[in-house]
Amino acid sequence: MKRDRPIIAIDGTTGSGKSTVAKLVAKKLGFRYIDTGAMYRVITLKALKNKINLKNEKDLAKIAKETQIELREEDKLRVFMDGVEVTEEIRDPIVSKNTSDVADCVDVKKILIEKQREMAKGGGVVLDGRDIGSLVFPDAEFKFYIDASVDERAKRRYNELLQKGINQDFKTVKEDIIKRDKRDTSRAFGALKLVKDARKIDTTDLSIDEVVNIIVNEVNKAKKVKKKKGRNIKK
Repeated sequence: MKRDRPIIAIDGTTGSGKSTVAKLVAKKLGFRYIDTGAMYRVITLKALKNKINLKNEKDLAKIAKETQIELREEDKLRVFMDGVEVTEEIRDPIVSKNTSDVADCVDVKKILIEKQREMAKGGGVVLDGRDIGSLVFPDAEFKFYIDASVDERAKRRYNELLQKGINQDFKTVKEDIIKRDKRDTSRAFGALKLVKDARKIDTTDLSIDEVVNIIVNEVNKAKKVKKKKGRNIKK
């Protein structure tokens, strides 16, 4: 598919920093950031509000199909569900705890993929997740896979929880990371995987800014090459 501007797909493991990186890359390039994880959280929130059994795939799919999800970029990303802002509500611990069950629903995933493709129509977007480069946009112009050691990811998540006032045992945090890795890589549909045309970036010993610069530099380098080729063709 021909697009005016490229799509940047950033996939990766839990705690690797992909969401933070994706937001900053979008900001530096002047692209739109599409928070795919927030979309699954919206469906989870609505299902919980409507007391839907999260194992009932038919009802979950109905909610996903009928729900209007809007992501607005202002001073910060604001999330709306059927016209009502739920930016803070979708971050509630009960929503976080149940979002994986909703993401496991194949029909929900298929519906949200179509919504994501519609949002990204025309390009100029950055999306992060677990199957963006493999399933949502296999034709993305740029694909990156971000990872870090389990210990480093657990340390980051542990510190993040502490900053939020949540004092959780480090061992428990690490075990949760390992469980989520296993769940993410073993999904029957939309599993996390490193596709052959994605650039893998190990962030274990890198700062967020260093990772952002690697991606931005690669995109800008490709732009320069494309412009140079265009000038040569005109001659």
